[in-house]
Amino acid sequence: MALNRDFLMGFLSGTVVGAVGYRLYEQNSGQLKSLVQSNVPTLSFQSPRNELTVEELVSQKERLEDLIAEKKAVVSI
Repeated sequence: MALNRDFLMGFLSGTVVGAVGYRLYEQNSGQLKSLVQSNVPTLSFQSPRNELTVEELVSQKERLEDLIAEKKAVVSI
């Protein structure tokens, strides 16, 4: 009988915590989206791809390689 009561209490507790968490997420979804978008670097081209020079492409390639190296360094820590 104790196992069933423990299971029921755990199930009810999990349901309540999940419902409260979902409600908080829904209330703050705008803030969460802006927080995530502000931390994601955007890669934008200043001109169409057809008009990019080789030097501009090499510069962007080096920038991307630096970003990849930084991410790998953070992951390995």
